[in-house]
Amino acid sequence: MTMRIAMWSGPRNLSTAMMRSFGARADTIVSDEPFYGAYLEHSGADQPMREAVIASMDCDWASVARTLSGACAAPIWYQKHMAHHMVGPVTHDDLPGFTHAFLIRHPARVIASYAEKRVAVTADDLGIARQRLFFEREADRLGHPPPVIDSADVLAHPPRALRALCDALGIAFDPAMLHWPPGPRATDGIWARHWYDSVLASTGFEAPRDAVAALPDAALPVLEACLPDYHWLAGFRL
Repeated sequence: MTMRIAMWSGPRNLSTAMMRSFGARADTIVSDEPFYGAYLEHSGADQPMREAVIASMDCDWASVARTLSGACAAPIWYQKHMAHHMVGPVTHDDLPGFTHAFLIRHPARVIASYAEKRVAVTADDLGIARQRLFFEREADRLGHPPPVIDSADVLAHPPRALRALCDALGIAFDPAMLHWPPGPRATDGIWARHWYDSVLASTGFEAPRDAVAALPDAALPVLEACLPDYHWLAGFRL
């Protein structure tokens, strides 16, 4: 039986590097933001490569959910999901039998990462409030908190953080998760050429960056809106 891991992240959260890490395992296949097309078509969000993304993938919410729950020959299916994409009729509750986990990052770093791409964001775009909502629902269902991992902890000590994550997921840690060959993957979304430049060049998790530079005044309301939910989730991190 395949173990399906739904990793709920926000954008610019180390999520693609984490997908690379799991994809380096011999027992795992990965999926890259399978609800992205449905989100773009449903929401009308004006994002880079919007029309190309929509044309490249299944944009029917129910069909995507059925595929993610369908047959799989691999022991582990790692699915990289963006919480803010889930604005349609499907939520994490519609993925029964999945193991749900949460990848978080300090919102100041997320906002700064967007700024490097010259993209402005709202609090909804970061998806942290929706991560908290899904976390609370999953904790109620399980009777205990599901796994939460902070990207800062992964970068600070990848072996320790990944071991803790694997333990929490109930799978064996594989040292192959620490390194991967550079370059694109067939499993990357078509948007990789716009967003994944640093990951495409990477061969492992980067060393932690210096403290984030001061954010522009226009970004401060977004930071203030996201901080309470981030700190709440961080209280459960591995």
